[in-house]
Amino acid sequence: MDKGELAAELSHPGARQLLSGAMARLAYNGHDGFPRVIPVGFHWTGERIVVSTAPTSPKARALASRPQVAVTIDGGSSPEEAKALLVRGLATLVTVDGVAEEYLTSARNTMSGAELAEFERTVKSTYPRMVRISIEPVWARFYDFGAGRLPKFLSDLTNDS
Repeated sequence: MDKGELAAELSHPGARQLLSGAMARLAYNGHDGFPRVIPVGFHWTGERIVVSTAPTSPKARALASRPQVAVTIDGGSSPEEAKALLVRGLATLVTVDGVAEEYLTSARNTMSGAELAEFERTVKSTYPRMVRISIEPVWARFYDFGAGRLPKFLSDLTNDS
C-alpha cells in the first residue's frame, strides 16, 4: 500500500473515531510459531499506535524477534453499525523507566477524578519499567458495514446479486 492510500484510510472520519478509542486487538506470532490475538489498551499518536506492557510480557519477548503485527479496532453494537479498522505494521520496542507516557494518556482519555488518581498510583507502583511498543502502520483498511464500505470480496458478492 502506498503512503497516500495509507494516509487516506487512516484519515477517514470513521477510522479517526476508532483510533480515538482505548481498546484494540493485537495479533503477533509467538515463539512457538502460533499466532496470538490479545486485547490491549492503545494510544494513537497521529502516526503510530502505541501499546505499553511489562518487560517480562510474552508479547514483548515475541515482538523483539518478530516485529510484524496486525491490529484491529472495531465498534458498533449491531451489523448496521459495525465498523472496523484493520492495520498491519512493524513494532519497535523501547524500554522506559517508570510508566510509558502514552499508557497514562490513554487512561486520562477514559477516566477522571479519583478513579484516574487511583489508576495512576497503582500503575506507577506496579511498573518500575515498561516496554513502549510503537507500531508503524504499513497497511490499513477502514470498513463501515452499515454504510456499504465493505471488503472487496463482499462488495463483489453484493454487486453480483
